[in-house]
Amino acid sequence: MEGKADSTQDRRFRAMVLLATFASLRWGEVSALRRMDVDLKARTVRVRVAFVERSTGGLVLEPPKSKAGRRTVGIPQSVVPVLQEHISTYVQDDPAALMFPGAKGGPIRRSGFNTRTRWVDVVTEMGLPGLHFHDLRHAGNMLAAESGAGLKDLMARMGHDNVRAAMIYQHAVRGADEAITNAIDRQLGGRDDDGDEGTAGVLVPAG
Repeated sequence: MEGKADSTQDRRFRAMVLLATFASLRWGEVSALRRMDVDLKARTVRVRVAFVERSTGGLVLEPPKSKAGRRTVGIPQSVVPVLQEHISTYVQDDPAALMFPGAKGGPIRRSGFNTRTRWVDVVTEMGLPGLHFHDLRHAGNMLAAESGAGLKDLMARMGHDNVRAAMIYQHAVRGADEAITNAIDRQLGGRDDDGDEGTAGVLVPAG
């Protein structure tokens, strides 16, 4: 059906979307993962290499651009059952087998993923037109920053070797917290303006 996701086909990529989001992985990193890189007992995923698509159309397997890109990232427990199902259903019983192969068993290209999942139609249907796969990583980075983790820990998880990118997420979280604080201030100010008990009345129950 046009504009609708095929739930049977989509299920093949459910684990990929969740892993890219909640482990903060880039497209090239998640598409290059092998079965041996995912340890469900330890709840970790190991990033060793990444696929890079050349302007000529060729795919090249390369080490991450920076030393920090080679890393081991924790996987949330809630994602583990999805990965277990994915591995038992779609991944060959070989440590070197690709976690997320293309239609013919080789590396999946971004264009192929978008076509098979009907990505543009689905995200539009969800009310998120223009959402790109890379935005999943941004969402995971924001969640990591909201945890209150220190700058070095954020850099390690995101695979950055400089502080600038990690600080952007920290600043964004602080900005959101400031907006919440200001909203609370407005509520407290409104109670005072109405002649109620004000701040003390909010904090101390009557009686």
